[in-house]
Amino acid sequence: DYELCEEWGHLYPVPREDLINLHREHLLHLLEMGDMEKALQLLQRIEDPGICLAISEQSLDQSPNLAASHFLADYLTGHFYANLTTARRNEIQALYMGSKVLLTLPELSRVNYFHLSFRPLLMLEQLLMNMKVDWVAVAVQTLHQLLAGQEIGFTVEDIDNLLSKYAEKALNFPFALKEKRS
Repeated sequence: DYELCEEWGHLYPVPREDLINLHREHLLHLLEMGDMEKALQLLQRIEDPGICLAISEQSLDQSPNLAASHFLADYLTGHFYANLTTARRNEIQALYMGSKVLLTLPELSRVNYFHLSFRPLLMLEQLLMNMKVDWVAVAVQTLHQLLAGQEIGFTVEDIDNLLSKYAEKALNFPFALKEKRS
């Protein structure tokens, strides 16, 4: 049905908003089905870069599943980096990094942290608070690799400070040990 509507749009004038809605729904459908190749082909078929940008951003804003969010964040930064405001660019890059970190977690646990995908530092803190030290190690390694040369609102130093803060708390004892006398 989507392809028929797309052909119709080539034959008859369709209002810009309707065209954006059609392509957005088609893109979200393809991404939900996990067909990233067809989704990429759809985006490449759209001749107007403004429409393509609008479709990609609107699709991302509808909070699709993890793989779709990762795909859209990667596509937007790869193709429209210069067209995005600094704040939006940082938000999308943070989502890309957050989704990349989520993909390193065990599949059944991802749903518990998905709501933090836009905030990778907060996700890292949540993992620390939940005592998921092995997951934190992989997440930190992933973030260090992704942050190399990137400006997204936080740095490697911020990650190190967060780890230091929780390491200090782990060693902080709220009571004094009493010596036993014999």
